[in-house]
Amino acid sequence: MEFRDNEAIYLQIAAYVSKNILLGKWPAEQKIPSVRDLAIELQVNLNTVMRSYEFLEKLGVIYNKRGLGSFVAPDGYDKVKAYRKERFIQQDLPVFFTNIYLLGISQEEIAQWYEQFKVNNYELKPKSADENK
Repeated sequence: MEFRDNEAIYLQIAAYVSKNILLGKWPAEQKIPSVRDLAIELQVNLNTVMRSYEFLEKLGVIYNKRGLGSFVAPDGYDKVKAYRKERFIQQDLPVFFTNIYLLGISQEEIAQWYEQFKVNNYELKPKSADENK
């Protein structure tokens, strides 16, 4: 994992865990890697991973079973999605809108690039009823 200088490492690790939950790699009630295992995998300090897990616990995304480890909360997917959506809307979207306005990029171009991005980076999932509206 490549860490960025403009954001705390524990938040980047929390985003990594969140991404795995949103992609369905770590579904509800599944055990997630231990603090030690994730620290080794990402080559970071144990305390940094512990801080990430504590952050996600406060959000209600994961929970700890004493002696067994950390698990994805039953509604962890919904909670992490809501948190990341709100954060995206407040922090990233204004920058995105500024750039597309200044560069004169059309909505059609954005839609085309977005579709290509999905094809290149993620398996296409069938749309839910809500997405088709």
